[in-house]
Parts: sequence; structure tokens; C-alpha cells
Amino acid sequence: MEAGPPDRARLIRTPLAFPKMFQTPLDWNFWTEPQVGLANRHLYWPRGKMLGGSGSINGMVHMQACAADFAEWDAPGWEAMPADLLHSEPVAELNPLSAAFLDACEAAGLPGAAAITDASQPVAAPFRLNIKNGKRWSAADAYLRPALQRGNLTVWTSVHVRRVLCEGTRASGVEYSRAGVVQTVAVTREIVLCAGAVGSPHLLLLSGIGPAADLEACGVAVVADVAGVGRNLQDHLAAPVSYFCLEPVSFSGAATFANEWKYRLTGTGPLASNGAEVGAMVQSKAGLAACDLEIVFAAGHYVDHGFAAPGGHGFSLIPVLLTPKSRGRIRLASANPDDAPRIDPGYLSDATDLERLSEGVRFARRLLEQAALAKYRGAPVNGQVLDAEEHVRQWGQTLYHPTGSCGMGSVVDAGLRVLGVAGLRVADASVMPQVPRAHPNAATLWIAERAAQLLRA
Repeated sequence: MEAGPPDRARLIRTPLAFPKMFQTPLDWNFWTEPQVGLANRHLYWPRGKMLGGSGSINGMVHMQACAADFAEWDAPGWEAMPADLLHSEPVAELNPLSAAFLDACEAAGLPGAAAITDASQPVAAPFRLNIKNGKRWSAADAYLRPALQRGNLTVWTSVHVRRVLCEGTRASGVEYSRAGVVQTVAVTREIVLCAGAVGSPHLLLLSGIGPAADLEACGVAVVADVAGVGRNLQDHLAAPVSYFCLEPVSFSGAATFANEWKYRLTGTGPLASNGAEVGAMVQSKAGLAACDLEIVFAAGHYVDHGFAAPGGHGFSLIPVLLTPKSRGRIRLASANPDDAPRIDPGYLSDATDLERLSEGVRFARRLLEQAALAKYRGAPVNGQVLDAEEHVRQWGQTLYHPTGSCGMGSVVDAGLRVLGVAGLRVADASVMPQVPRAHPNAATLWIAERAAQLLRA
């Protein structure tokens, strides 16, 4: 049951076009509560609303969680994940700015590699991307469409799940709306929620599964008092450093008539890239178990999620904090399923997060001083260079990786079963006890694979 439409839109298939789906009918278009640590700003949180979910709207970076991540999960049966859950490959030919970034990293002392696989060691290299034959390759492509040929699967689109229905403490059905009409469907075996780190805790709360006092305050009858629902919310906070480019080599303005037709006819050209082809994994200090910072390089303007149009060519270095200590929460705004939940990521509520992400900003600025990038660097897009900590507060934004709000041990057990409710599981990024040091799409697929194994057993 999918709230959004099928994934047929051309924007979904075109890798460079992913920001064009933001704030469209393909996006839940969530916004956070004001973030005290980020100048009291409300932050935009896109989430995919179509077949394939957020894997159909994301930046397509495929990265493994590393051993240090699973050690922190401390969940039996979740010690490692397979390497090839979804087709991924580096881009065939790097943009000149992407190549210059790698040269700058080499000059700064970072080792290179054929591709970034995980965050276990410092490295600068191309990302592996979920792109196949020049088009996005999502979980819907790899898993759902083949399964639809079997005859034992029915997919409903444009169906908004409103709540799980329970008889006592057993899940017994689902209430949903289709074309404005509220209906129910009975369930005799199990229900699996896969609505993500925002949607799954929201559905549990609407269904009466969560902290009893909070549910009662919103007029929701309590089915199971599970205090952890919506808590432990984590995200990768990013602080983009954006500059105009002195040469016309970036992806800014790549959506030309010629490039569009080249892409349609051959599946090649600028539109076949995600725009963020390379990156670096680094440590904020020596001696860590694995890297705690990432620098994503975007060979084009990436200001305000791509909504801002500074004009001309540009590029962005995007420092990302991979191991946040801050925790947030998903709560009900009301008992009405049509009302978006209250999202409070609690960014920078732990002071060490600001310290470490600021070090990432400083490292990105040092890379800008290397000759390979300095020759391209024009003026800063934001018009001024702020102190690193102030830069984080003024320009910090999500890297679109919310996790943890139905964590293993507090909301579900190691078998993904919701505590206190029979016949109900959660299988998405919300069950991760700790956000991985990676773009979490691959780990989310691993959760789905494990859920299938558990259901078969």
C-alpha cells in the first residue's frame, strides 16, 4: 500500500533531476520544528512519496555500513550486511570539477581508491551510484517489479494508510483512504510497516502504539504503551560550502535542450550523473574506530536543496557529520492522520556535534585552498565567509538520512516485531539503533532482506 503514485515520471529516472522532485506530489514535503541550534530555523525534510519510496527521490549514493556501525547496534543477527544488495557503479567519466576535488584531496594527504565502499578508513574517491544504463535503479526496479510477475503480490498506489487496527493487542487490519474515501482491510497474518523514519512512528502513534501520556493528550486510545516510539531520531547534518566557478564546467545549467536529447537518445551526458560523483571520508581527530565526517562534492550549485538559483556555474563541498550524538523525536500534531507529524531532530543539542561538524567545514575550506580547486574558485555563493561554527548554525541542513525513531531494543525486537503488539513489524530505516556512517539506503535494503528472511522463518 503506497500513498504516492507509480514511479513512472521521467524525473525519477533521470539521475541529475532528483532535486526537481522536491516539493512536488512525489514528496511528502515535511518540515521540522524550529531548531534552536540552527538559528531557530524550520528545516525542509523531503521524503519519497511514490513506488520505491525515498530510494526513488534520493541522490543514489550506495555505501555499506561498516563493522563499527554494527558493533554499535549490538543486535544479534545484524552483525554484517551483504555487499551487493542493489546494482551500483561509479560514473563512467568524471566531471572536471569532480576530478579536481580528488586531486585536492590527494594534495591534502587523503589516500585514493577506485570507489568509496564504506567509512572504515579515510579515503577520497568516486561514489558508487544506484544508476544502471544511465537511469536511476531503485528498489522498485530491482525487487518490486520482478515480484509483481509472481501473481501473489498486489500493489495499491495512491492509497494513504491512516492507522493499524488492533483487536486487543493484535494487529488485525489497516484503515486507509483512497480518493478521499476511508476504508479498511482485514489482515489474518502480519502487517509490515515500511513508511520510513517519519512515517512509521507516525503510523504507530496514530494506531495507539507509543508513549501512553502523549497518546492520551492527543485523544488517541492506547493499545500498547511503548515509550520508545518516535524517540531516538537521528540524522546526518550537513553544512554546504558553496562557491561560484570561474569556468563553465559545472552541472549548473546542465538541463539544456541538447543535453536533454542526448540523454533521451543515448542515456549519457550530464543528466546521467547525480551531480555528486565523488566524496571523501575523514576523521575529526586521529584514533577513531572509523570516519565520523564525510565531504560530499557537488559539481554544481547546491544551495537551499537546489531551490536557490544563484546563476552561472558553481560547486559545493558539503561536510556531513556521520556520527551525531544529538537525538530528536517524532510526535503527533493531532489524532488526524492527514496532519503531518511534529518533527524535532534536536540538531546540535549535543555540543560535540557542533564542534565536529565545524571541523568538517574547516577541512572543506582547506581543500579549497589546494591548487586543483583554487583555480576554479570564485566568490562564495552566500556572499561572506563566516566562522565555521556560525556557518553550521546558519547553513546547516539535512542530508536526508533520518533514522532510529523505531529503534531495535526500544520499539522493535531483533526480529523487527513491535513490542507489545502481535502480528506487526517495522522494516525500514527507523529500526536502526544508530544511524550508520554511510548513506543509509543500502542498510535499509539489508533490513528489508532480513525482514524477508524472518518472515519466511
